[in-house]
Amino acid sequence: MDLRTAVIYVVDDDVAMLKSLERLLVGKGYKVEIFSSAQEFLAKNKYHQPACILLDLKMPEITGLDLQKKLIIRGVRLPIIFVSGQGDVPSSVKAMKGGAVDFIVKPFKSEDLLSVVEHALELSVKIQKESAEQHKLQMLLDKMTKREKQVFQLVIKGLLNKQIAVELGISEKTVKVHRGRLMEKLNVNSVAELVRMAGKSGNLSE
Repeated sequence: MDLRTAVIYVVDDDVAMLKSLERLLVGKGYKVEIFSSAQEFLAKNKYHQPACILLDLKMPEITGLDLQKKLIIRGVRLPIIFVSGQGDVPSSVKAMKGGAVDFIVKPFKSEDLLSVVEHALELSVKIQKESAEQHKLQMLLDKMTKREKQVFQLVIKGLLNKQIAVELGISEKTVKVHRGRLMEKLNVNSVAELVRMAGKSGNLSE
């Protein structure tokens, strides 16, 4: 995938820094959207995919760390790169623990920033792909009956048909029927495939 089709969101209350980053990134062929505050960015609500955020660590009212937390709560999975000053290293470490991809310390070299941005966008593509797979898997799971889901949960735990029959209070023959139907609906041919499928989304085993 051509990462130049992605969007880079730049959030910084320093207008000069905003314009400087915009010129650099646009000059390299990237699409860029700039925001002078976290509030302005949050008001956007819908975000392009794939994308990443270049986020200033220290901003008035809503800081970069605050914005990171708000996006996590909203379920927005955009890789964040924090831009911080020399004295902000402890806060930057905290940001990394919160899930940030990286942080760039001012002053920084253009090539260093571009390298981190490319990595963040590649990660965004991966996240987008995983989300699409999870959505597809959930749609398949939704086609299953309640009993098929129960059998599914026990199969991926490693139980044999005989054990599943005892657990659910049904015959082994009935277990085989449900097992065959769920595997057909999920388009898999083995227990190993079922386990891998379940592992791709925590919701699949619910």
